[in-house]
Amino acid sequence: MLIPERVETPRLILRRFQLTDAEEIFYTYASKPESTRYVSWPVHTSLKDTHTYLRYARTAWTQGLDYSFAVRLKGSNRLIGACGFLNDAGNVQLGYVFGPLHWGNGYATEAANAVVQLLLTLPVHKIVSFVDIDNKASIRVLEKCGFRTEAVVKDWWRFPNQHNQLKDCVIFTFPINPKPTLG
Repeated sequence: MLIPERVETPRLILRRFQLTDAEEIFYTYASKPESTRYVSWPVHTSLKDTHTYLRYARTAWTQGLDYSFAVRLKGSNRLIGACGFLNDAGNVQLGYVFGPLHWGNGYATEAANAVVQLLLTLPVHKIVSFVDIDNKASIRVLEKCGFRTEAVVKDWWRFPNQHNQLKDCVIFTFPINPKPTLG
């Protein structure tokens, strides 16, 4: 898949992560327990953790596995979060995380919508996302973006920042119209 390194919305710029983003990522969301409560990776305890992640992100993008964008405010260029997707042969999983100072402004919905619209231009088979059943804000984001509940699964995922307890999760899918086939 050929993925653009920059996507714009009315208020946001989504840009492929750069190694120079480390401090903003760390201090905006990656080191914040309230931001990382529902993510699948451990809270960063040092800038070294963030640098390690960014090296992974650069390599995974090149390999076509993980397309994660830094989300920045237009005008100020301030990093406020991240949004992107994991790719497994056209089956993609959407994810996002934002700093707590930027919650409640519709930024997650705007960024997620932009990524979904990008995905709809690509040869993807399925778009999914999963959410801890207690993460009501993220559930609302996905619903606003047009995702539908596919299942509620009991004891489905261990979130590292919730003591690795098994948690019930909501599995969401985005309806993709099948592309017509020639023949």
